[in-house]
Amino acid sequence: MLQNFHPGDLIDGRDARMVLWPLPVPSTKRWTIRRKADLVAAVTGGLLTVGEACEIYSLSIEEFTGWQRAVDRCGMPGLRVTRIGQYRELHNRLDAIMQDPAQD
Repeated sequence: MLQNFHPGDLIDGRDARMVLWPLPVPSTKRWTIRRKADLVAAVTGGLLTVGEACEIYSLSIEEFTGWQRAVDRCGMPGLRVTRIGQYRELHNRLDAIMQDPAQD
């Protein structure tokens, strides 16, 4: 898949050249915030599909989509393992308020 890849081959939706960060090695076991964010960015930018990323890095779809959701909601800080519970609680409260504004 990436054997004949050249960075200039990718163009995002705005016809601007994507800036490619080196992706984590497939044998990665320790997922830092930066590595998670780089992989999410690669999928978002079209370098890999979710399925390819999960296969290459031995991730479950649920784990990867959790990373995507965390980035969408809170940016890179949302990827911190120590903060996941805090962000989840915050967003659950916000979701409840959005569904029923009278709950303030």
